[in-house]
Amino acid sequence: MPTHTASLFSIATGSSEPIYRQLVEQVRRLSASGQLRPGDEMPSVREIAQALALNPMTVSKAYSLLEMEGVLARRRGLGMVVAESASTQPADRAGLLRPTLERAAVEARQLELDPETVLSLFATILKETK
Repeated sequence: MPTHTASLFSIATGSSEPIYRQLVEQVRRLSASGQLRPGDEMPSVREIAQALALNPMTVSKAYSLLEMEGVLARRRGLGMVVAESASTQPADRAGLLRPTLERAAVEARQLELDPETVLSLFATILKETK
């Protein structure tokens, strides 16, 4: 587990998505991609709250949701860890990307862009971000 808590998460304060949801989605993605592995210890609520200047209740809410989903598990004396059942299957990773792509598709339709243009742009962006 990286020791730089702030580098694990990035919060978009101007986003319409609530901060706790941003944290939940980021932990899901980190777990699905294998960057967080089963048994990895998560930073404490206090550490994340301080590093990102968040209300500790916001971080606690995100952790609670992740625990209910089975992504995180509470371990006596260790705090939260990535659950053994947290999956890294390719289908799970693709499912995590779907909401982002759905939002992009809505925006593309609103801009009246044809699918070929959108797919070409997406392919270009994928190549640029390697």
